[in-house]
Order: sequence, then structure tokens, then C-alpha cells
Amino acid sequence: MHWTIERTPWDHPDADALRTAQRRELDERYGNDDHEPGAAPSAADVAVFLVARDRTGDAIACGGLRPLSEHVMGPGVIEVKRMYATPASRGTGVAVAVLRALEHEAAALGARRLVLETGTRQPDAIRFYQREGYQPIALFGAYEGSMESVCFSRGLDAPVPTPPEEAERRTS
Repeated sequence: MHWTIERTPWDHPDADALRTAQRRELDERYGNDDHEPGAAPSAADVAVFLVARDRTGDAIACGGLRPLSEHVMGPGVIEVKRMYATPASRGTGVAVAVLRALEHEAAALGARRLVLETGTRQPDAIRFYQREGYQPIALFGAYEGSMESVCFSRGLDAPVPTPPEEAERRTS
């Protein structure tokens, strides 16, 4: 499969459609729409949002970066938000490509570490992050005390693997 990954405004219709599809899927998994502790990310606090598109231009995956205040996790920490791949694109490598592109973007922003939260009813996401080098950490910030959250971290002091060759990455 071939795709492109590019910076996209948070409020772009394709970005919104992917986030809406993600919320629908999570609502089904959790049986309600109240499964994210804390404030939902917004255009005001997401520094970078990436969208992957297939050969036809359809948006198939996304992810964003939300810098955290130093009092939450210390300096140089950015949170990965809204990682999502459409069901048809799963298993193609596009999620890995988006994650690697986010890691490169975070490093360019000066991040020393990425953190993220996923849910206990998302074993596929848990396996994905562990496979990609993310280590479990204590719940942080708004996730502290959540019975449905699992948090992970990956230091960016080691070189970030280059995104897969089949991805052509464009930033605008």
C-alpha cells in the first residue's frame, strides 16, 4: 500500500472525520461516550496534527501532538493524541508510519519524551505501542485514578527510526 502523510489543520474536514470515526469506535468498545478523562484535545493545544492519505487521496490514518505543561510531566514531554487508522488500513504499516512521523515532529519541537494514554479495552493499541518501543508508565495528569487508562512512554534521546520507505512524507 502507498500513502502520504502531511500536516493538516486540526479542524480540516478529513481530520475531523477521522477523529469522529475513532470516537464512534471507542464509544462502541466502552459502551458510552465518556471514556476520556480530562480535557479533550483541541486546535488550541495540539501543536501538530498529521493525516495519512492513500493513493486516491482518502484520509486513512491520523495522529497529533499535544505539548504538556512542565508541571504535569516535566520539561520536554509531548503527548500523542488521536492516533487512529481506519479498519481497512490496519495491518498495512500506515499506523507505524504516522507514529514515526509524529516522533520526528516531536523531536523537531524539542521533545525529549513522548507519552500517551490508551484504554484497557483496546488490547490492539496496547500491543501496537509496546511493539513500537513504548514502555508502560504510571498514569499521569488527568488519567491518574482512571480504571480504564493505560499509559506509555518512549524517550526520544535515541534516534527515532526512519518512517517506512513506502511512505512519502510531506509537511506543509
